[in-house]
Amino acid sequence: MKPGFWNIASIVAIFCVATAVASPGQTFTVVTSFDGKNGDKANGPLVQGANGNIYGITAYGGAHNSNQFCTGYGCGTVFEVTPAGKLTTIYNFCSQKQCADGATPSALVLGTNGNFYGTTLSGGANNVDICQGSGCGTFFEITPEGNLTTLLSFCAQQNCADGTAYTLVQAINGNFYGAGGGGISNHNAGCPTGCGTIVEITPKGKLTTLYSFCPGTTCTDGQFPQSVMQASNGRFYGVTHSGGTTGLGNVFKLTADGKLTNLHSFCPNYPDCSDGAYPYGMLAQAADGNFYGTTSGYGVNNGGTVFEITPSGKLRTLYNFCSQTNCTDGYNPLDGLVQGTDGNLYGTTRLGGNYNNGLCIFPYGCGTAFAMTPAGKLTTLYSFCSQTNCTDGAYPIPALMQATNGILYGLADKGGADFQGCIAGGGCGDVFNLSVGLGPFVETNPTSGKAGRPVTILGNNLKGATSVSFNGTAATFTIVSRTEIKTNVPTGATTGFVKVTTPKKTFKSNVVFRVTK
Repeated sequence: MKPGFWNIASIVAIFCVATAVASPGQTFTVVTSFDGKNGDKANGPLVQGANGNIYGITAYGGAHNSNQFCTGYGCGTVFEVTPAGKLTTIYNFCSQKQCADGATPSALVLGTNGNFYGTTLSGGANNVDICQGSGCGTFFEITPEGNLTTLLSFCAQQNCADGTAYTLVQAINGNFYGAGGGGISNHNAGCPTGCGTIVEITPKGKLTTLYSFCPGTTCTDGQFPQSVMQASNGRFYGVTHSGGTTGLGNVFKLTADGKLTNLHSFCPNYPDCSDGAYPYGMLAQAADGNFYGTTSGYGVNNGGTVFEITPSGKLRTLYNFCSQTNCTDGYNPLDGLVQGTDGNLYGTTRLGGNYNNGLCIFPYGCGTAFAMTPAGKLTTLYSFCSQTNCTDGAYPIPALMQATNGILYGLADKGGADFQGCIAGGGCGDVFNLSVGLGPFVETNPTSGKAGRPVTILGNNLKGATSVSFNGTAATFTIVSRTEIKTNVPTGATTGFVKVTTPKKTFKSNVVFRVTK
């Protein structure tokens, strides 16, 4: 199995049909459905661009196909969708000979320059043995109009010792950090192709291996990292799917110079795994400074958990899924959480929900969307496959994102309007949104910086803005469009919220902007 494919192949590919409605006060809408030609099997969280539209990737589908590089189902796409639901494929992977531009994209983030950066799982210029003839993946930059530049092909070193990246974040220094495969080979630990890596990549494509997991025989540092993010203290935090002192995954901290600390190993009292096991997805740092995440399995009911962990490693289990009969509250969360502007946490479960007519994994349903207070009170907002032939989608997979209009957006792996087509049948998936009554806000890119640093402010209805301030300190600014303002961190600014005042409304940033020295 080639590096990184365990992260995709472990996803269950089954479909369902049933009936469900959103909870009172919530509005669920299918924004658009994939049909194979415009993409299949959406992958990675959605991203809002400076123009207010939503961008994302599909692992398969699209105009180009290669049995060698993408298993005959299309090699993936980058797409743009307007809030009204108009979907445009801005790039089809494997458009170059031997898929030199990459295939099967796995990550997409908005860079501070307004372009997007991402990674693919296969294709590229390097094809070492462990990639099984399909290439080892790429790191790329793509403009909102769809002009793609391949900046790096992974696995330039023998046996991919330098590593790859399946997930991606841009840090305060402008470089990108990713969690991926490869690394130091360890046959004793069951990772002959490496137990995973954390890599640093410059915007021009220079890769540095920051950490290779499991250098010893016991893998107490973890195996197969799922994600990495930068916290407000400048350090990096993430999870591994396995390894740790118990072999069931851990939460780790990593310094910028590559020093790793295991903060928590799940299921320390095996077989009593009440704290869960096998974490997935990106950790979310909430306003209280703590991190929130999910485990895909175990817990009190063997349905996975939501947990809170402090920067020093004190973990608290907030919720055990499958607490309700037939797991109507959800089961098997495979993604991280997002903190909404109301302070609540929002996420999805791969399985579970209120509905099942026999085509889902009995009795676990086709997935849910939920809200949770930081104290652990869960509300199921929506159960998927509520419509005939799952036209509303099934098996939500990437984490939700909150757009600046206040609405939550997400992706379903299966279902949608084309129920019979696409890889493994069961529909090609869709883009959905969930309105929970949250108002519009502004978002800064980046979310930290010293005085004088350029900052882009994303929002809605920003034309006519009369003032921009950083925690009360006025800033000069230029209105680019109704969705974008350009500014700089003003001299004398302190850490706090950014506010944009227009003739009709004052918008506040969704997170605190950290002013650095």
